[in-house]
Amino acid sequence: MEFTSVAALADNYVIGRNGDLPWESLPADKQQYRERVSGFPVILGRRTYESMRSDLPGRRQIVLSQQKQGFHIETVTHAPDIDSAIEISKQTDTKTVYILGGAAIYSLFQSHIDRMVLTRVPGIYQGDSYYPEWNDDVWTLISTEDYAGFTLEEWTRQSV
Repeated sequence: MEFTSVAALADNYVIGRNGDLPWESLPADKQQYRERVSGFPVILGRRTYESMRSDLPGRRQIVLSQQKQGFHIETVTHAPDIDSAIEISKQTDTKTVYILGGAAIYSLFQSHIDRMVLTRVPGIYQGDSYYPEWNDDVWTLISTEDYAGFTLEEWTRQSV
């Protein structure tokens, strides 16, 4: 199984401000994101889950949270810790599980992630949530695709 992190981040690694994106909406990014994760299980934190509750991504959502209440949707499974989230992921019978954030979830999974698909939004933004920095010696940029207002990058972890 492969864990793939999907995130949109600014040049200063900002991913959010007050529970929302700090830049204008990027419809092409939303479309490619939805198409990418739609048939796969996703792991996300409680606040990210709550922000997407009316339009949940993926075919199954694994919500990593210390709080157990509030996960009464048929496709949602609660995971109290990272080990539980990984174990639940193994039961999904899929090759790829997407990690969707927020910041604490990205940090927790950073050592488990095999690929990163990153929407790079040019500019420096004020925010309160950041994507974790990574060591370029461990990762290889394998593709870039330019869009209006952003660049989509795909990174893969180097074999050890």
